[in-house]
Amino acid sequence: MPETSELTEAVGRLADRLRAAPQSRLQRGAAAEGLTLARELALRAQRLEAPEAAPRTMPDAGIFAVADQLTVAGTDFAEAWRAARGRGEGEDALRTELESAVRLVREAAARAGL
Repeated sequence: MPETSELTEAVGRLADRLRAAPQSRLQRGAAAEGLTLARELALRAQRLEAPEAAPRTMPDAGIFAVADQLTVAGTDFAEAWRAARGRGEGEDALRTELESAVRLVREAAARAGL
């Protein structure tokens, strides 16, 4: 979907870099950065889908699973965003939320050195 393609491409690039990163880099913080980002995207998706529900935290599945967790969280956020847009929720607020998510991914990649 064109409106979320910037986000999904950024998430995909970071996930690919995490998959290709050596174990030492993952242990030095890249995996933790990826998990933090995945958790944030998952929480944002939950807020879009069911703002009244109690948030759930994505578990830590280990340094070798973080790329997949990030991919799932990014995809979930994009789907939740498109659904909210389809329901006619505030266009400006949704656009801001999407731009913020893209910025989060780029900043996480920079902090992780990827």
